[in-house]
Formats: sequence, C-alpha cells, structure tokens
Amino acid sequence: MTKSIIKELYNYFSNQILYNQKTLVGCPVIWIQREILLELSQFLKKNPRSYSMLFDLHGIDERLRVYRKDFPIADFSVFYHFFSLEQNIDILIKVPLLENDLNIPTLTSIFKNSNWYERETWDMFGINFQNHPNLTRILMPNTWVGHPLRKDYPARATEHLPFFLDASKEKKEMDALVFNPTEYGMHVKHKNSEFMFLNLGPNHPSAHGAFRIILQLDGEEIIDCVPDIGYHHRGAEKMAERQSWHTYIPYTDRIEYLGGCVNEMPYILAVEKLANISVPKKVEVIRVMLSELFRINSHLLYISTFIQDVGAMTPVFLAFTDRQKIYDLIEAITGARMHPAWFRIGGLANDLPKGWNHLLYDFLIWMPKRLDDYIKVALKNVILINRSKGIACYDRESALSWGITGAGLRATGIDFDVRKKRPYSGYDNFDFLIPVGNGESDCYSRVMIKVEEIRQSLVILKQCLHNMPSGPFKADHPLTTPPSKELTLQHIETMISHFLQVSWGPVLPPNESFQMIEATKGINSYYLISDGNTMSYRTRIRTPSFPHLQQIPSVIRGSLISDLIVYLGSIDFVMSDVDR
Repeated sequence: MTKSIIKELYNYFSNQILYNQKTLVGCPVIWIQREILLELSQFLKKNPRSYSMLFDLHGIDERLRVYRKDFPIADFSVFYHFFSLEQNIDILIKVPLLENDLNIPTLTSIFKNSNWYERETWDMFGINFQNHPNLTRILMPNTWVGHPLRKDYPARATEHLPFFLDASKEKKEMDALVFNPTEYGMHVKHKNSEFMFLNLGPNHPSAHGAFRIILQLDGEEIIDCVPDIGYHHRGAEKMAERQSWHTYIPYTDRIEYLGGCVNEMPYILAVEKLANISVPKKVEVIRVMLSELFRINSHLLYISTFIQDVGAMTPVFLAFTDRQKIYDLIEAITGARMHPAWFRIGGLANDLPKGWNHLLYDFLIWMPKRLDDYIKVALKNVILINRSKGIACYDRESALSWGITGAGLRATGIDFDVRKKRPYSGYDNFDFLIPVGNGESDCYSRVMIKVEEIRQSLVILKQCLHNMPSGPFKADHPLTTPPSKELTLQHIETMISHFLQVSWGPVLPPNESFQMIEATKGINSYYLISDGNTMSYRTRIRTPSFPHLQQIPSVIRGSLISDLIVYLGSIDFVMSDVDR
C-alpha cells in the first residue's frame, strides 16, 4: 500500500515532488513544492485509501540542522501528517520554506482541524498561512514578541532581559485581553440587538482546568462560542531542545498529568527507534502493566467528575478511594505516585519489588465490584441518562474532520485503538476487546465506553499478573541509559559510559522517528528529530485534547449552557495536554 501511494503521487504530480526522505518514522515522508499543497491534500483526502484525518501539522526550523544532505533547500519547513484509519496507513508531507518568504496556503477549507494547528505553527514559528480565517496567537499572549520555537529564540530565562511590570505595561496587557467578537466571526442577529456574552473560565470548576470559553447567548441558548487556551502553556517542546534524551523523561509525565507512565511510552519508544534498541519481553509487559494502571486511574477520575458535573457528588469520593489503591501499587513499584518518570531508554529504572503481585491481585479483586456500583448507583440513574443521552452529538465524519481520537472516535462506531491496530510494547500478545459505539457519539456513550475500557484494562492487568516474564529489566545495548548498575560497578568502560550518558546524554544517530500510542484521552504521539547530538533537534508532541477542544463550537451551537457543562465533562481533557 505504501509503495502504491508513493507511485500514485509521483505519477500524478510528476516533477513537483522534491524528495522522498528515508526515516524511521514508519511511513512515507515526501517533500513537495508548496504550489501543489492544496491539490495534493485534496488528492489524499479523496483517494480510495481516504486519508480522511489530518493527524498533525506543525513546523521545523531547519537553519541549524547539520545532517541535511539531499534535503531540499529550506530555512523552515511545515509538515503535514495525514492519516487513513480505514486502511491503517499514514503519510508525512513536508513543504520547504525560505526565511524571506514564509508563506503557505491554509488547509482550513479541506481539513477543519487545521485551523488551530496553523495558528499554533504561526505562533511558534511565524509562518504565515495565507487566507486563514483568524491567524492570531493561540498559546502565547497577544502582546508576545517573537516566535518561541525558532532556533534563535532564547530557551532559558537567564538569556532574557529581567522582567518588569509597571503601570503602563500592565494596562497594555489588560487591554489586550479585551474580547472583540467580530474578530472571531461573531455577528449580532439584527441591528436592534446586541451581543450577550458569558465568560466561562479560565477559573471555573466546570472548565476542568485553566480554560476559558466565551459564549454568545440568546437567553440560555448558545449561538456561538470561542474556546480560549494557552493559560497552561509551559513550552515542553522548547524544553526538549535543552534537555538530554535521558533527562527529558520527567517532562513527559507532565504533558498529561493524569497519565503518568502512559505519557512516557511514546517518547521512550521513539527514542529507542533512533537508538535501534530492542527491550526484553519483561520490560514490555511491565510497561503495559503500568500504562493500564494509569489508564484506569485517569478513567476513574473522568467518570466520577462527569457524574459530578451532572449533579451527583458521592461517586467522586468513592473514585478517590479506588484511585488511592492504584497509587499505592504504583508507588510500591516505582517509588512515586503521579509522575514516576520510571521508564528508561532501553528499559526501566528498577525491577519489580517483592510483593507487587499481591497488591495487584488485591486490586483486581476489588475493582470489578466497585465498577458495578458506579453503574448501578449513578450511570443507570434516569436523571443522568436524560441529561447526557442525545447531548453534544457528532457522527463519524465530524470526528474525522476534527481529528478526534480515543473514546470520542470509537463512540461513532469506528473501531480504531492503537493498541490493537498498531501494537506496541507487546500489546499484540494480550487478549482484550475494544469497546465501540453504535454510530453516534453523545455524552452518555462516551462515558460508557470508558467504563468498558476499564474492564478491558483489568483483563490486561490480570494477564500481566499471571504471565510476567523473567529476565532483565534493561536491554544489553550501549545506548541504554543508564546502563546496568551491576556492570557499572564492575567495568570502567561501563562506568565512563554511565557518566557520559547520564550527565551529557547519549548521542543518538541522526534520523527522524515517530511513535503513536493509545493514551488515556486518545492518540498521543512524539515525532523526534535527532541531529546526531545529545539533545533533540525537534520534538513535536501531538496530544488528543488539543483537537478535542477545537471541535467544541461545531458541536455545542444551538444547545443550552447546562448542556455545555455536560459536554465539557464528557470530553475528558486536561489543559496540560492541550497547551503542553
């Protein structure tokens, strides 16, 4: 299939394709001239293979890249990751740009979700997307000067001038926060009416984080709305350029702070592809076990807070009791609770401790009965069902056009879970099912799918308990970081390697790699570029919550304010996952 699509592209676009780049990304990486970008995007979307989802879109500052032999001449580049869920294939398209002409056509007329991705790329790199409907800052404040992901933009606070805030600067910043509805395409009904707004957030319990959404209302009815993000932006992708491959691991836990080790998985696997490391079977199973524990933990918080948003309080307190048991187990294994940073390049930080199996066994006995209680006490409640069934609905086509993944996608009837379709870390050795909806995603179906996902995670954990392999918890490979403690204490060469790889970081061969995983809230992925150094040249983190929030206006228009609260609770987003 991959060879076939490349052949079709070369036949159709002939000399306008510049270069077929060989990488470890796992799919074709094609450089094209920007003049054919729109036509090629249409071609891929309408192709029989149907690349119906724009999975990701962002930029790269190519100016300081050393290993770029045979690449087209480029100061910057924009990459487009197109995804065909039906065929389970994807393709990466790159467009080279020169510094004196950073202009490229917008894809908003073809892929709806390109809107926010293009705004973010302009925000971070200063690349202009021509004919974009609202090319403004999205993560940085409107008053921000510069584009942070450019290589000439300082990465450390000590490289900037000291910060000060006087009265005039404060006024300027406050004035910049004033919302102008016409800039976002909002219009009054007629000349005798006025805008009526409700400012929800960024500090509101129903917003589930530092998230602001501005509602245009007609009484209780939502005429239009504007999601406003960026209040939780920490520059995680910029930090990756100043941390070694090894010392960046703790940052990955905090991308989606409820996911813990789940967020370490795509980064570690992408690094191991660059290093050509294969880990022992035991490492794979332990990684799966920790991931599924964190998945249950996240789902429990989601389900209980959703019930709370509808109006019931008790399940939240019950869920935190259950989550405490999971955290006790995670702490016994890793020594930490929310952010273990326990996966390592080539393995794990430590072997499993004695008694881990007893704690896991007790949890597997406890949790199924509790899950039944949640369903019986709350999720089968008539009031909750009436408040959530048929609310904030969208179909399969809408989900694909907005880049929706995870339970929200599967609720529309699309059977796609990365653990099954693209198994990683040995998931293909586990026997479990993927819950799928009946064709339309509404608030209730999204929640019930997550309930069933908890059951399947328990099935996976039971197999981990009874089939844990023996063997080492680290790979015997020179780029494993840190190397085996036993060898470090016995061989001077290994001790030197330990010192260099932990203090400076391992030197990974120049290449590009990519890894997607089924995270707690949808598909999370890391796209890494190594320039033969101890640090990443470019780290792109694609998170599920970012497109999920972009979809809100299209789903909620015409609904009531109370429906919005239920809808927000059903999305299962975390603002650290959105803003990074």
